[in-house]
Amino acid sequence: QVQLVESGGGLVQAGGSLRLSCAASGRTFSSYAMGWFRQAPGKEREFVAAINWNGDSTYYADSLKGRFTISRDNAKNTVYLQMNSLKTEDTAVYYCAARRTYGLSMYLYQYHYWGQGTQVTVSS
Repeated sequence: QVQLVESGGGLVQAGGSLRLSCAASGRTFSSYAMGWFRQAPGKEREFVAAINWNGDSTYYADSLKGRFTISRDNAKNTVYLQMNSLKTEDTAVYYCAARRTYGLSMYLYQYHYWGQGTQVTVSS
């Protein structure tokens, strides 16, 4: 069992940056692929970024490439999402997810554990 706790969300102006963190419990974090998803009001949860177990492979939603960066520190049981040049349409609840395998995935249904989410609001 893995528990995930996101932090780092908040209110930021358009063009600004935020770094989200997701701390995982347990001693098996390094064997999990991780992902970030987001859900805006009235919309379905969507894929943002994913990273494999050791961080040498990453994947992003096409619309976010170049602005968002996913990374992980297995010594700290933490995965990060650096978000730059934020836009109002990035406003959403951001969720961290863990997958009980080494390889990354962009598919929501392939993740086994989820955090509670952290709110990101981008103002114009």
